[in-house]
Amino acid sequence: MSAYEDVIQRRFGDGGPSGEGAVENDFIRRVISRKTVRRYSDVIPGEGLLDLLVAAALSTSAKSDFQQASILRVSDPTQRAAIGKLFPGMPWIGLSPVFFVFLGDARRLQRIGELRGKPVRNGTLEGFFNASVDAALAMQTMILCAESAGLGVCPISVIRNEIDAVAAILGLPDLVFPVAGLCLGYPQTDGYVSLRLPRGVTTHRDRYDDSALPHAIDDYDRRRDALHAIPKEQQRSNAEFGDAAFYGWSEDKARQAAKAEGAAFPPYLRSHGFSFD
Repeated sequence: MSAYEDVIQRRFGDGGPSGEGAVENDFIRRVISRKTVRRYSDVIPGEGLLDLLVAAALSTSAKSDFQQASILRVSDPTQRAAIGKLFPGMPWIGLSPVFFVFLGDARRLQRIGELRGKPVRNGTLEGFFNASVDAALAMQTMILCAESAGLGVCPISVIRNEIDAVAAILGLPDLVFPVAGLCLGYPQTDGYVSLRLPRGVTTHRDRYDDSALPHAIDDYDRRRDALHAIPKEQQRSNAEFGDAAFYGWSEDKARQAAKAEGAAFPPYLRSHGFSFD
């Protein structure tokens, strides 16, 4: 029996590879078993640990060594409350013991060019993309390191939906933008392992092939519904799309994506230094 069969089955339940023959690695087991945590104890993680997590996050890979991620810790109670007030349906944003914002920072490289007398225009699509990826990699590294230290986390991408207000609260200059926030603290309650899409849908070899998508998604919807059914009162946009007799993951995500989020984000970026040339 594979050392990972139980955690892989819990995560995917797709009957796919179970890591047969791989040597047991506790870190890999923890990664496959990871959970999102939204309720935290009152214990504040120590400053030394938080400094260590920031150091780990900033040690992640960076495109061309440009290092275009920045991390902003929001510790001022007034700022935390102001951000939390923007998202009343997510009280953990204002209540988590620690809240970081991971920033795509295209500004720093452009300023370095100015300091060295070199013309750097970093408000391009490439600059935006590189800074976004750097910030995302830094956040994921912090997530995994925090969880290895017994902490729980919850990424907060919704802050981009209120970009103008969030940027004003945080005092963000041109060419610096939030990729996501991160709630962090010691878990008060155990989360749950979210069932992921079957790997036959999300992994490919030699060429991209999604010909089996319809059947695979239907099967996934049924298996996920059996574990974590979406209550009828949580169906989205029923006035527009109607009540669904069966409301699975794919129906929920299709409805969510059909109602575009973050409409203010592109105009904000264009008015703060990005041309996307």
